[in-house]
Amino acid sequence: MASVKSSIRPFNSCIRCIRQAANTNSLLNGSSIRLFSSSTATREEAQVQPPAQPNSMEKWGPLDPNLVDNKRDERRLLRRDGIQPIGSRRRRAALQTSALIPFDQLPYQCFQEARKILFEDRQEKLKQIQKQKSRLQNLVTQDPAVSGGVKAKEARIRSMRNHLNELIILADINDPMVKKKFEDGEGDMNKSIYRYLADRKWRQYKRLILEQRIKQLNIVPDILPALDPIADVDLAFGRRKIAPGEFVDSCISESIPRLKVQTFEPGEKLVTVVVVDADVPVPEKDGFTYRCHFIANNIPISATQTSIALNSLDHQPKDVKEPTPFHISSPWLPPWAHKGAPYHRLAVFVLEQLDARVLDVTQVGKTKRMDFILRSFIDKNKLKPIGVTLFRTRWDEHMAAVMQRAGFGDQVNIEFKRKRIEPLPYKRRTERMR
Repeated sequence: MASVKSSIRPFNSCIRCIRQAANTNSLLNGSSIRLFSSSTATREEAQVQPPAQPNSMEKWGPLDPNLVDNKRDERRLLRRDGIQPIGSRRRRAALQTSALIPFDQLPYQCFQEARKILFEDRQEKLKQIQKQKSRLQNLVTQDPAVSGGVKAKEARIRSMRNHLNELIILADINDPMVKKKFEDGEGDMNKSIYRYLADRKWRQYKRLILEQRIKQLNIVPDILPALDPIADVDLAFGRRKIAPGEFVDSCISESIPRLKVQTFEPGEKLVTVVVVDADVPVPEKDGFTYRCHFIANNIPISATQTSIALNSLDHQPKDVKEPTPFHISSPWLPPWAHKGAPYHRLAVFVLEQLDARVLDVTQVGKTKRMDFILRSFIDKNKLKPIGVTLFRTRWDEHMAAVMQRAGFGDQVNIEFKRKRIEPLPYKRRTERMR
């Protein structure tokens, strides 16, 4: 009995300490704590609904696309309001500490004096433009015999038009208002100056990246002997934008993509979109061949009409009496690859139809998918490559299901393995050497 009492004493002292600590905390917090109780507390019995939490995005406060100057606010503006920041970050930071004065009325003497010089230079360029237009009009109405023949006259007209376009660009290239509108994304692509600035910006970065990917992945000369892109082509599956040469999961590339083709030349063009797989294995020949995954013809594009929704090209609205002509010659075939095979390069080509000639969709639809040669297709239909982008695919966890849905279920169980090469006799390790 004495041993039981001696063992209970420490336990009582421990409970006493806990009660003292609990009473102290309850006095400080204004709440009661119940120890060693099997019944529910009064505050637990009365279940009070917690107050509604405010939207987490509302606490960010107002975000002005003209004034956000850090990456965090830019991401918040795009996430909450879906608005892109306007202009450069340096310009937005400067606007925070300055009055909202129009750009062309900034009270800086040097700036205003420079604008006067630019205005005088622009007036001189406008006079040269008017003079060049009158000379060009006289040459067009001139007899070809006086100009040295038809070919000589056409060459002179072409040269004078190029010089006229240069003068139009030079008249506005130094205008600060033009540069401001271009940086803010408000430039009118119908005007040659904004097309020139957009083309220069594309060639300074995005075109260099594209050329690097084309060279690294051997798109030239594997698919075409030469390629000079003159149009900016952006590829996207849904909301996901694909960089040139990026790996795309099979479940994503199963759906048809959309394109954005930005041209930098005036007028409307008719283009053909072709998607080619350049790495289709042929085990019998121990090599590779080509496969066509998509062909669409007679698609109009221009400097202002850039979006190509491939999934809705042949969509016929119900309220339209006259159906629109069809564009898709070969429907979208989901990219697929065998297990163990190397990655597949899929190139998306934008081909201009020369002289805006309309192609027969039914006749082009007879093109075979397997052993598709893009060079022959271009020569046969008189096309000109103006843009390209590419992506890659390989075997992944969703590839088997994609192949089943695409009708290639007999190819799912095929697996490629590397062939073991026997070493030369003098390189073999014998039992004595081991």
